[in-house]
Amino acid sequence: MINDLMRSSALLIFCFCLGQPPLIDASSRDTLAATANLPVSEALLLHQWPAFWITTPTGPERDASVVHFRKTIKLTSVPARFLVHVTADNRYLFHVNGRRVGAGPARGDILHWPYETYDLTPYLEPGTNLLAATVWNFGTLSPMAQMSRRTGFLVQGDNQFESVANTDKSWQAALEPGHVPNAESLSAIRARYFYYAAGPGERRDGRLFDWDWDNVTSSTERWKPAREIGHGHPRSIREGPPWMMSPEGWLLVPSTLPPMEHRPVPAGQMVRQSGCQVEAGFPENGMACVPPHTNATLLLDRKELTNAYLELVVSGGRDAHIRLTYAEALYDQNGNKGNRNETGGKEILGVFDELVADGGKRRLFGPLWFRSWRFLEISIATEEEPLTIDRLSAVFTGFPLEMKARFASDDPTLEKIWEVGWRTVRLAAHETYMDAPYWEQLQYIGDTRLDALISYTVANEDRLARRAIELFDQSRLSEGLTQSRYPTSELQYIPPYSLFFVSMVHDYWMYRDDPGFVRERLAGTRDVLNWFLAHQRADGLLGFLPFWVHGDTGTSLDTSIQDAEGRSGIITTQFLGTLREAAEMEEAIGDPVRAALYREKANTAARAVARLWDPDHGLLTDTPEKKS
Repeated sequence: MINDLMRSSALLIFCFCLGQPPLIDASSRDTLAATANLPVSEALLLHQWPAFWITTPTGPERDASVVHFRKTIKLTSVPARFLVHVTADNRYLFHVNGRRVGAGPARGDILHWPYETYDLTPYLEPGTNLLAATVWNFGTLSPMAQMSRRTGFLVQGDNQFESVANTDKSWQAALEPGHVPNAESLSAIRARYFYYAAGPGERRDGRLFDWDWDNVTSSTERWKPAREIGHGHPRSIREGPPWMMSPEGWLLVPSTLPPMEHRPVPAGQMVRQSGCQVEAGFPENGMACVPPHTNATLLLDRKELTNAYLELVVSGGRDAHIRLTYAEALYDQNGNKGNRNETGGKEILGVFDELVADGGKRRLFGPLWFRSWRFLEISIATEEEPLTIDRLSAVFTGFPLEMKARFASDDPTLEKIWEVGWRTVRLAAHETYMDAPYWEQLQYIGDTRLDALISYTVANEDRLARRAIELFDQSRLSEGLTQSRYPTSELQYIPPYSLFFVSMVHDYWMYRDDPGFVRERLAGTRDVLNWFLAHQRADGLLGFLPFWVHGDTGTSLDTSIQDAEGRSGIITTQFLGTLREAAEMEEAIGDPVRAALYREKANTAARAVARLWDPDHGLLTDTPEKKS
């Protein structure tokens, strides 16, 4: 197969020269960023914000909760501009007059907590306007990538006129008991699979839920004056003693990312059903009806994976239980996936959301976080009333990468590889790059380096890559190492992954004409390499390294790449290559003396690795013991 691919007379047509990485100047990058980021008043970058973080007066602060916030403002006319800066812990969905404005904040850590800026002008109208938000914190059930201080919400107007929107006790808050994280869903998938690092399913009880939370008609007794926690504090603040800078822990930074893409996509095609009456064209252009006292099931197949917000609209069926199960494959009776295009005799296992119907008309249910699926199963158990599925649709979400390079070949296999590869990159790019959107929504630097290279060369895009480099730089231990994945609520250190951080900065330096950004990262690359240089033995090989020394598979095979003294040909080879990359950067825009040191240490390591050559096998041995 490989030989066939290599013999194929493929034609690669890129918008860049493959022989030498292109330099894209900073002005083009800034132009891209300017279309996505609105300005922030200088006063808000340098001083304490007048707005307060707010929360519910009696609700949980760190335990799981879903909270609604609202405030009405009156305008004599719609202004030409109405900028607000919005953030929350953990997440928010922001509406104005019942219309979705945006969601966030982009994931970060407590000392670099992002906020988004919105111009509300298109959503406002003369007279009374309702600003409303749903904020959720799933506590210990939150995704591993989610960092948190406590439940809170913050809106700050950009100038004095816009400050009417500022969060304080003039806002109202209501705890939402009708929408909670689904702990059963999370425990079920973790019990079956070795590792799952994404968020839980969700459960909405329509009989308890406030369906009018973003409408001025909502009059539930749950609404109470919000409780003020403390003022918003920008990370760049230049006033006050240290203990005044951020009493509640958040240091705010403007988000550098554009809004995530929001685009309708098919939810899937029905492949089997039982227990219900389904109109032709379902789910795109038809309804499904389930009689009383009936168990019904519908299985849909999208043919390929997607990341999307599901939207399910139902009518009637009070007390009916609906379960939505998402999976990237079906499983046979032996637990094997097999051919994913074959559905016969297979069952679905995966993350699920649940809805209990309240009997109302056209009730819209959608999870607060996106779901990944190829297969979607809807299981329904009705009680006294029939239930109708009026609409089932989906809205794709992800970082707005756009393919700007082209690939052409007379071998259709290569065309398919290009297509699948691009779709994989798109699904792995959100507010951060991700290992896998279904199983592991964590930004690991090894995967991220590859995703960033594709972003540069295929999409001419660097905003997400820059954000990733900044995040990994912020994750460093005081002794120098970066975390292997970041952001994350659970620490993990894999020393060779810190070398990938240095290489990722080098990649950026090669592909983007932005020396200022690279210079800001050199201190971090030096810290990493200083840590490794301290572990280099006199013979040139690296000695024993603490933490998880992951060089190949992440399995028991990793134990063979080091001997009892920690000596490893694979890790030392990566180390010497990274030293040479760092030397290039230091020579060009940093410290030539340090560049010379790096080259000297790399040459010492190279001589040590050369001694590991085994002519009988034509391979380098993993360790000086030459056992593998």
